[in-house]
Amino acid sequence: MSSESVKDDCLAWAARDPSGVLSPYKFNRRVLGKDDVSLKITHCGVCYADYVWSKNKHGDSRYPLVPGHEIAGIVKEVGSSASNFKVGDHVGVGTYVDSCRECEYCNDREEISCEKGAIYTFNGIDADGSTTRGGYSSHIVVHETYCFRIPDGYPLASAAPLLCAGITVYNPMMRHKMNQPGKSLGVIGLGGLGHMAVKFGKAFGLKVTVLSTSISKKEEALCVLGADNFVITSDQEQMKALHKSLDFIIDTASGDHPFDPYMSLLKTAGVFVLVGFPSEVKFNPASLIIGMKTISGSVTGGTRVTQEMLDFCAANKIYPKIEVIPIQYVNEALERMIKNDVKYRLLRRIAKANGSQVLRILLQLPYCRIPCKNCFHQLPLLARREMLIIFSKALQQLFSGLSL
Repeated sequence: MSSESVKDDCLAWAARDPSGVLSPYKFNRRVLGKDDVSLKITHCGVCYADYVWSKNKHGDSRYPLVPGHEIAGIVKEVGSSASNFKVGDHVGVGTYVDSCRECEYCNDREEISCEKGAIYTFNGIDADGSTTRGGYSSHIVVHETYCFRIPDGYPLASAAPLLCAGITVYNPMMRHKMNQPGKSLGVIGLGGLGHMAVKFGKAFGLKVTVLSTSISKKEEALCVLGADNFVITSDQEQMKALHKSLDFIIDTASGDHPFDPYMSLLKTAGVFVLVGFPSEVKFNPASLIIGMKTISGSVTGGTRVTQEMLDFCAANKIYPKIEVIPIQYVNEALERMIKNDVKYRLLRRIAKANGSQVLRILLQLPYCRIPCKNCFHQLPLLARREMLIIFSKALQQLFSGLSL
């Protein structure tokens, strides 16, 4: 099926400025190309990157900015030459939507390392010069190469966080052979990435130790996630008991923290992988040289390993811990994430773009259940304008279906 001459209105939530406040926004997705897939988005995970670029923390945000790169949905159209998917298939889209498709990394299906730079799912510059807009929206159009098949029976809501949080830890675990039963793994941090590292580690048959600063996470780590050991890193006696006992460590913490105490926990030839994003990394050279240790970094993964991870999760019944919220509570969700008031991944349920659902987006404001004059005027001017446009369109759809 192809509709190369048709553009669909896309309903989204966007930040307009560095305040990072998201409000309703409507735009046109690109025309469906011959190799493209158009999917109706049902769920999109909440990632720290959404907060960073909505707030322009790196100084390169392009507004209006529609975040979201943990996308799951259902195929509604395919281009005339697309052969990997059909209408009705469950698919996912991760952190990038294009690459050069010519370099050695793209040929090896390691597109995230494309020599010309992968094109990111939001706030990137697409091949036609337009700005990419992410998954806080009703649908998206993507080249089929960068879509992932969600295995039959695997929940769409569970699949979405795998496309960033999941693959960010799975990829280095496979690359560094952390899938050897009986080996020992330390996981620093127990958030969206950390809890997936624990789940993968247990599925691989590893002895998993959670390294945390918070005693409140002990019961969850041991009783819910199945970790074998839990260590409070500020307790010197507990850390000393773990000296030279770990084959691997995955560091998911983005806050600043020392590295030497963790390096001392590795066995000879142990591997330390950093997937968090602290402001700096400092360690004594002796921590690396003595014991022939390796330190490595990693981000998401190519299409090959990402599809492999999805299939592995389905086969082994591995599901991220999630909380699903309606899209209209997006700003509260971001605030909760920053305050660490989440176990372990928030997902936004994306509303459908028909009349009744559009009205529901309008009515379910975060201020009160019925949009009175006062709460309406608390919204930014552009948001009010967009909501009036949406409301007008919804009324048109509603009355066009009535026989008078």
